[in-house]
Amino acid sequence: MTNRTARIAFAAALVLGALPLWVSRVLPMVDLPQHLYLISVLHRLEDPTTLYPALFAARHELTPYLGYYYLVSALNWLLPLEMANRVFLTAYVVGLPLGLAFLLRSLGRPSWPALLTLPLAYGDSFGWGFINYLAALPLTLLCCGLFVRTLTDVPRRRAWGVGLAACLVAVLLFHVQAFGFLALGLPWLLLTTPVPEDAGATGVGARLRPRGAALLGVVPGVTLFLAWVVLRFGNPPDIQPGAPWKAWGPTFSPQNLAWKGFEQNRAEFFQVLANTFHDGSDRWPLYAVALVAVVGWVLGLARPGTRREGPVARFRLLGLGVLALALFFLLPFDIRGYVYYLNTRYAHLAAALLVASMPPTRAEWRRPLVLAATVGALLVAFVMGRGFRDFAEEAREWDVLADVTASRPKVMGLVFDAGSRVVRFPVFLHGAAVLARERGGVPNFTFATTPHSPLRYRGEVPPTFPSEWRPQDLDYATQGSWYDHYLVRGVHPSRVFGGRLQSELVIVGQSGRSWLVRRR
Repeated sequence: MTNRTARIAFAAALVLGALPLWVSRVLPMVDLPQHLYLISVLHRLEDPTTLYPALFAARHELTPYLGYYYLVSALNWLLPLEMANRVFLTAYVVGLPLGLAFLLRSLGRPSWPALLTLPLAYGDSFGWGFINYLAALPLTLLCCGLFVRTLTDVPRRRAWGVGLAACLVAVLLFHVQAFGFLALGLPWLLLTTPVPEDAGATGVGARLRPRGAALLGVVPGVTLFLAWVVLRFGNPPDIQPGAPWKAWGPTFSPQNLAWKGFEQNRAEFFQVLANTFHDGSDRWPLYAVALVAVVGWVLGLARPGTRREGPVARFRLLGLGVLALALFFLLPFDIRGYVYYLNTRYAHLAAALLVASMPPTRAEWRRPLVLAATVGALLVAFVMGRGFRDFAEEAREWDVLADVTASRPKVMGLVFDAGSRVVRFPVFLHGAAVLARERGGVPNFTFATTPHSPLRYRGEVPPTFPSEWRPQDLDYATQGSWYDHYLVRGVHPSRVFGGRLQSELVIVGQSGRSWLVRRR
């Protein structure tokens, strides 16, 4: 296969992998309405036609998550918000295989196995809407490649080191969990990557000097991380045993850590790689690339190509995959009040690294393998695109209710059924944020209550029940009377409000399984 043909196949696969983001009007991601709401507030914080200036203020603190919110807010000056967000997600989807291809080339390996990661761009973390973490994954792979090149590319060592420093800071500004992986991955690469000067080096100092640029490259990111740790953990935790989203004890105490057993993690590892649709169709692309990966492994072992790595260095990529897999199995599921879905998020990173760590095979086998990987990308486009469009039709109920929502509303979400007929995730959970964003209002729950948000409430947080997952805990007299709109999903409003539905409240819209109730 010529370089030109390989580039065309690679580019076609990237386009196909990102296509599902553009064929659907609404994306099935649980937290996406909350993210878009925060970005809308951040972008229009001084807009007097909204409730934003009265309720919110910028949180001028160093925290991970800032990268996503501020980048999309900047794009929003050029593009409508939802389109700006799609552009950002497209950069993530194509960035995952591109970042891995850069790492593979940095290790002296063929880059085609990076195409096998396209189905892994979707799945559990995508469905939950963990966009901040997802965006950090391509940067994480890029950091590993930059670190290797800073060690091995003597003429451009300083330039690669500057790129490494910037990239590591960017990783931290998107998500601290990806930065945590690099805290293990970069030392592994340091120990297993030989540098050209090693051949004539004698003594520890002579071996350390050529590695100085790589070590200096991590200093800005580590310094920023330590500053964040001091700011974040220097504050006393808000300990409320049993309360949702609060610490149940000291940070690393047994009562504050929620664990999954080994068997549960083992059973869930492959499930979370492709668990979007009820019909299981999103597993087809995963099976396809898994088959290509198995063939690639077999050919690499039976018909190995020319190796450019030494006996230790050849295990660098496999070691990174094993580290990510170890984090999946060994870390807790939650550190209450700080990090949620902690170990599960590493599944996609581990799978991508392990799949790509196959030994290189002979050049004549690469053409059919690249073409097979491109077919896998075609499956991604078809299956994910079809499912996303089906969900978008179901989500039209938001459009119907937004049309009858007044300007500057205070919307309480009472979502008794957050489920979808198409998607496995509770994607209707944050519908109140959709209506509030469309009309410049406020929902009863926003991510501004979390310490990693770029925003905070100016005064008291609007009254609501303890968890957005438990609308049955509503006390209307103390929590609900502040609001003038109520989005009810899953039960008829009469079951929620009783006689108030006639005297104080009125149904102004109904679509699908949702009703919009307004104060008279």
